[in-house]
Amino acid sequence: MDIDIVTLSRLQFAATAMYHFLFVPLTLGLSFLMAIMESVYVMTGREIWRRMTLFWGTCFGINFAMGVATGVVMEFQFGMNWSYYSHYVGDIFGAPLAIEGLMAFFLEATFIGLFFFGWDRLSKVGHLIVTWLVAFGANFSALWILIANGWMQHPVGSVFNPDTMRMEVTDFMAVVFNPVAQAKFVHTVSAGYVTGAMFVMAVSSWYLLRGRHQEFAKRSMAVAASFGLAAALSVVVLGDESGYVATENQKMKIAGMESMWHTEPAPAAINVIAFPNMEKQENTFAISIPYVLGLIGTRSLTTELPGIVNLVDTAHDKIRDGIEAYKALQKIRANPNDTAARAEFDGKWQNLGYGLLVKQFRPDVENATEEDITKAANSTIPNVPVLFWSFRVMVGLGFYFIAFFAAAFWVASRHKLGEQRWTLWLALFSLPLPWLAIECGWLLAEYGRQPWAIEGVLPTFYAASGLTLWDLALSLAIFLILYSILAVIEVILMVKTIKKGPLEYNPFQSAGAEALPTAATAAPKL
Repeated sequence: MDIDIVTLSRLQFAATAMYHFLFVPLTLGLSFLMAIMESVYVMTGREIWRRMTLFWGTCFGINFAMGVATGVVMEFQFGMNWSYYSHYVGDIFGAPLAIEGLMAFFLEATFIGLFFFGWDRLSKVGHLIVTWLVAFGANFSALWILIANGWMQHPVGSVFNPDTMRMEVTDFMAVVFNPVAQAKFVHTVSAGYVTGAMFVMAVSSWYLLRGRHQEFAKRSMAVAASFGLAAALSVVVLGDESGYVATENQKMKIAGMESMWHTEPAPAAINVIAFPNMEKQENTFAISIPYVLGLIGTRSLTTELPGIVNLVDTAHDKIRDGIEAYKALQKIRANPNDTAARAEFDGKWQNLGYGLLVKQFRPDVENATEEDITKAANSTIPNVPVLFWSFRVMVGLGFYFIAFFAAAFWVASRHKLGEQRWTLWLALFSLPLPWLAIECGWLLAEYGRQPWAIEGVLPTFYAASGLTLWDLALSLAIFLILYSILAVIEVILMVKTIKKGPLEYNPFQSAGAEALPTAATAAPKL
């Protein structure tokens, strides 16, 4: 297969996935924030908390609609651009996606309608339950998506069937409780909570700077500051857990994002700053702190973390085993009753994916030379500079969020929100930072897994569909234009909603219901 086709397929999926994830974190964060605000309204009966719930709920609704529009396209791409991937692992990967649609997305979408149009039809407690179900539905949706993604990072509970030429589930509970998936879930949703809290902080700061909606903005900031601080602390702690799990299952990713070319005596030093040289397989310049990486990555003083060069040597052996598994598979396909070939395949099938890496360099895997094996082994090295700096941007911003929300929480606890304008400007200009951190995190997770679509099982170049270059170029151009239009629509709707500000009435109230006292007379046009 022409590698340019694979590259375009990867670029298209990366563009749609990372664009879609601009909306998901804000949906996760705002869902719980509006549930908290409505809980305070039900407990206190104060109308301002109802207005807060309505306003942030409107922002949530706009963002949710855009997230759905961009997310549906991603699932279609599995069949269009990655058809062999769908054939190879569809029995496993498809199950979490189906459950996400049936169990989580429908729950969330159904109760969103009740949230917006049920204010005058449900009791206070009934509507509050609906709001919490919206929040839980959003998080359940993320859970099943991340279970599917976690299996791509660490394929457990499955086996390759030589008769069907597919991966099949052997233990669905192992897939669900995959440690990589669980770590990714809690880390990802916590990042979404930080995003939602920062959005509320920034918009509220803008109101205070403009001298508008003072009480609304101060209360919103107080909730966001406490919620954001808890979320920011969770992101760092749970991110550390996610990294620890990766040291067990994705050693090359860890070595790449730390730019560690050679195995060091335990505990390994951490490179704070480094300039990796991919050709020479070394760092041109590095500033290191002794012992820190070993202590964080292994939580011990004696466990070594393997370097990139050493992992390439390990890949050589796995590729040789994978070639033997490939040869046995060809014998089974020629004669399904060949018990000797089945016995050999059963002993080495776990490395079949490594054998398939050779196909990128020659189609007849069984005749691979040492030069071919070396090329395949070297292909397991990810783009180290991209991983190294993406990780440091993400981590640096994570610690910034802790400091930011801790300061905001301290100011809020002293009832001095809005008294120092520089803090409001800081909150306003910090608005894009959670998205930057999240995109770096996803780049690290997905780009760091290369050259694998499924870690150690299915190479990315082998998973793509047999489309033409023009098919991909045209569809990529259409997606970029469409998504750019959606981005403009999102910004226009958000800006209009924010400029209009919190309403003193329910914009989704039924026509026959009695209106609340208000200074406004028209509902916002969304």
